[in-house]
Amino acid sequence: MNQSTNIMLVDDEAYVISALQRALIDENYETTGANSGEEALQLMEGKSYKVVISDERMPGMDGATFLSVVKERYPEMVRIMLTGHASVDATMKAVNNGEIYRFFVKPWDEVQLKLAIRSAIEKYDLESENRRLLRAVRQQSQELKYLEQHYPGITELRRDANGAIRLDDDLSDAELADIVAQCTRGY
Repeated sequence: MNQSTNIMLVDDEAYVISALQRALIDENYETTGANSGEEALQLMEGKSYKVVISDERMPGMDGATFLSVVKERYPEMVRIMLTGHASVDATMKAVNNGEIYRFFVKPWDEVQLKLAIRSAIEKYDLESENRRLLRAVRQQSQELKYLEQHYPGITELRRDANGAIRLDDDLSDAELADIVAQCTRGY
């Protein structure tokens, strides 16, 4: 894991947050508890989290609304919902608006919850790495466009009959060294 694994736990009942923290004590996670969606959103402004686990029924902002705000503000964060009162409406709202990753009914199965959290962290890490690689590809594409603009034909590969890459015969070693030096200075 390239950054610490922070998990936000949101429930209006402090004993639920404590139970979740106890369940995760042997894992290498840093957990933060919040008693409401509003409090959790404030805490999220100052720290990055990979996973958020939220109760559905809370005074003020309910879990489905909270997770839809999280999706909007922090789309990369993986969202999990807990509820003691599984209703079809709440489930559909959470799935459709908050794009939750998993849904658990209280009391949860501790092993299943731990496995879901591990899977959620893996999902977060893989998607983060994909975003990093996409940025690198875009940067390299821009660099190739720059090179092609300043040295037309430089990005074209010419091969001989055996498949080896060949350079134009009329390009001297000094000219090749000069092009490499100019490219190096350009970056």
